Formats: sequence, structure tokens, C-alpha cells
Amino acid sequence: MVAIEHDRTLVDLWQDPDPETASLERVYAIGDIHGRLDLLQSLEKAILQDMGARPVARAAICYLGDYIDRGPASAEVLAHLATPKADGISRVFLKGNHDERLLAFLVSPDKYGPDWVRYGGREALRSFGIEVSLEPDDREWQRVSDSLSNALGHAEKNFLRHLRLAFCWRNYLFVHAGINPDMPMTAQPCHDLMWIRDAFLESDRDYGRIIVHGHTISAEPDVQMNRIGIDTGAYSSGRLTCLILDDAGQNFIST
Repeated sequence: MVAIEHDRTLVDLWQDPDPETASLERVYAIGDIHGRLDLLQSLEKAILQDMGARPVARAAICYLGDYIDRGPASAEVLAHLATPKADGISRVFLKGNHDERLLAFLVSPDKYGPDWVRYGGREALRSFGIEVSLEPDDREWQRVSDSLSNALGHAEKNFLRHLRLAFCWRNYLFVHAGINPDMPMTAQPCHDLMWIRDAFLESDRDYGRIIVHGHTISAEPDVQMNRIGIDTGAYSSGRLTCLILDDAGQNFIST
């Protein structure tokens, strides 16, 4: 498996995409997983079946982020994704807002804990065998953060620390949440790439590339002239979606 650079800025990527992507003939993009290991493994199996039926020399899977929270198996998802695969498919892992919030919680638990737990972090902690009370004080937040840091293995920590914000391939830009339509492409705030919603979703701006994103749930893939949204609410709907991009165009598979 060829590693694709993880630490280049969006400016670099926009002006000069990763050299390793030039030979890619197909990209599979997977939407928000949110602790659903069962759906992820099922979708990855379907991807391998598609590769078997329609082989290409080089393909990559781009995971759009939000691996954790809300669903029941955040710890297991991280362990699965952090384990190298021997199937010859390159992997690109983007950072979602939920993944960012876990990392922030490890640094400032009392500051970020309340919101993180409110929006799915409690389920993530539970998957690591960690419980948090309904009204924790600063001392408990620190205990929970320390317990989580101890529960995360080296591979999982390394995985989370090396998540990237964007990936370019051909006429597509992959990010977790979207692009700020009021900012130039060479000056996009990192926060917006992981968190933006309405301003991006409501914009008809031509970005020069089609933006492939997750973050905002829709019952079906949301295909617009300037973007493709593939977060189909896996944690509650049971439907995890993959966008397939290659010379044949755009196709979808889902659980």
C-alpha cells in the first residue's frame, strides 16, 4: 500500500496535488461512520468486491472523517482503521469535527468535554469502557480525559494525530464538511473544512473542483453541480454510503 501525504496544506494541494495521486484510476469516498464498525466492514467488503469485478491498477479509499461518536463502536472503528491493510488499496483519512473534538478533549477536558459528551462523546467513551456522570466537575473531566488517553493505543493516537484536512484528485476536492464560499480557495480556514454547513450548502459557487463532503445528513446522496454530500446518517439510518469515482463517472454503493 502506497502512503499518500497527510501533512500538506490546502493551498499546496490546490495548486499541486499529491504526486502519488496522479496514477490513481479510481477513488472510493466513504461518508461519516460514527462508530458503526458493522456497516464499515460491510461497505469495505463491497468495495473489494467492486474492485474484483472492475479491477484497476491503483485505487484509493478516502474516508471523510467522523469515525467516532453516536454509534456503539467508536473504539473498535479506530482500531480497525489504524490497522494497516494488505489489499493493495491506498487509504486517505480526513479529519471530521467529531475527531477534532476528541483530540481537543485530551488537551482541555473541562473546556471541550461538555459539548463533546452532549453530541455523541458519551457513546464514544462508553465504547472504551469509560463512564462519565451527568454533571461532572473539572476533576472528573480530567479523570475521564486521562482514562481515554490511557485507553487509546499508540496506533490509534498516531492515526488521529495524522488525519488530514483535504485530498485532491482529478476534478474533485474531498473535505469533511465543505468550503467557505466567501473565502478564496488558497485561504480556507481549517475550522470551516471540518465544521461549515449552511453557507456552503446554500452556495452555487463554482469552486473549480467538485467538493465531496460528509458532515450534513441527507437520506440520499446529495448531488449538486458544485458538490456531492454522502453523509447518509449511518449511526441511526443503518446506511453508510460510498461514492465511486473513475473514468466511468460517478456511482454509489451503500449498506
